[in-house]
Amino acid sequence: MPLTLSLAVERWPIAGAFAISRGAKTEAVVVVVELHDGAARGRGECVPYARYGESVEDVMAAIEAMRPRLIAGLDRGGLQQAMPAGAARNGLDCAFWDLAAKRENRPVHELAGLAAPHAVTTAYTISLAAPEDMARAAERAAHRALLKIKLGAPGDADRIAAVRKAAPKTALIVDANEGWDEAVLAANLAACAEAGVVLVEQPLPEGRDHALAGLQRPIPVCADESAHGLASLPALAGKYDAVNIKLDKAGGLTEALQMVGAAERMGLAIMAGCMVATSLAMAPAVLVAQAARFVDLDGPLLLARDREHGLRYADSLVYPPKPALWG
Repeated sequence: MPLTLSLAVERWPIAGAFAISRGAKTEAVVVVVELHDGAARGRGECVPYARYGESVEDVMAAIEAMRPRLIAGLDRGGLQQAMPAGAARNGLDCAFWDLAAKRENRPVHELAGLAAPHAVTTAYTISLAAPEDMARAAERAAHRALLKIKLGAPGDADRIAAVRKAAPKTALIVDANEGWDEAVLAANLAACAEAGVVLVEQPLPEGRDHALAGLQRPIPVCADESAHGLASLPALAGKYDAVNIKLDKAGGLTEALQMVGAAERMGLAIMAGCMVATSLAMAPAVLVAQAARFVDLDGPLLLARDREHGLRYADSLVYPPKPALWG
């Protein structure tokens, strides 16, 4: 039976607000993709992201344009050539993986030739705010093993110092979200090193990160906005020590797993990241996280509520999904 396609836009309120260097938001807007073959159903969730020129309308239209090809027999392999990397392909790709798992009554990790996944330690995000507000948020989360601190504005040295004082024993990652420039780069990296930060994500804007190549980096630096799909990896050499692999950038689990292998061959440490979304979007990323040195899959923890059958979070651990959710 030909595949049928269903699409839905869902809005999930964020608990409070989520703020980074580019702005704040109060809800996560996601697109849920369902593929049905008459007997089994597969689902995927993607997040259209304006930073990459995506809108909900454009992502919906791109997926809808695949409907005739899905009816004609397009499969997951063909999808990789039929669509570019991005949120739209991610939704379909993850739905294909889930559909295959349901059809064969086998977990996705087996279908992908991977070992059974285990629980991993995830970061928990502290949004960009005034130093005293970030310190209070860090103090409330100081029991967690790993915090991800959003920076990228004047006064970042004060922010990271305040956070470290409030959470003296917690490992810290910093994410500047392209918010620094060459004038403050060395000083901010030094402030992060002083605070014992273990990783700094995307300090400089994509396309203007050449200064990293000639810099003695006191802390490992991770590419996020400078890394998209597989083809973007070679340009990271010499500038970055790690790469943040996100399904919405890679265009799905298929290419994300290819990126893991390529990054490892390049000597790049792997970070498994996410957009703010529900457990349905996180579930495939848990497989990427098995190879990651750093994991940031806290999207559902930032929401006022998660979807039914959501991932299990216990303190800083996130557990693999159950089949009722995905895979």
